[in-house]
Amino acid sequence: MIRPCTGALGGDFDDILAIINDAAQAYRGVIPDDRWHDPYMSEAELRQELRDGVEFWAVEEDGRLAGVMGIQQTGGGQGPALIRHAYVRTADQHRGIGGRLLDHLRARTSSAMLIGTWADADWAVDFYERRGFQLVTPEEKDRLLRRYWSVPERQIETSVVLGDERWFESAGGDR
Repeated sequence: MIRPCTGALGGDFDDILAIINDAAQAYRGVIPDDRWHDPYMSEAELRQELRDGVEFWAVEEDGRLAGVMGIQQTGGGQGPALIRHAYVRTADQHRGIGGRLLDHLRARTSSAMLIGTWADADWAVDFYERRGFQLVTPEEKDRLLRRYWSVPERQIETSVVLGDERWFESAGGDR
């Protein structure tokens, strides 16, 4: 079952954080060492993401969350929707959970969608490309990451951004 998460303590907060930190182990040794943190996401960072309007959705199976994916509307709903923090528990990967979550979030918005991920995380880039997302140019990537994400310059240097068909049909949506 796909359902919205409750982010407050006592809700799904601990499960969201555990899933992110479990699945993010795949980045260890792949992303630049100066970008790796252990834990990958702290409680304070997740609380800030929730305050910033990231809405998490989850696949729940047998009473436990197997994967989470966030969506963040920009521009008061007039800008692109950002897919944020897409993670599936290591034990539950390769069963279509991420694809189900992405399809669900795509169906919930008419906005163009953007996704940022690490450039060296080939599996993540491939996942989105198999679902119709395309890489934006390096110049556009830099501009988009500075406009819509709150990430340090080093992360901008080492990331990519992908857009869905609506992004490219609208000539970049916000140029």
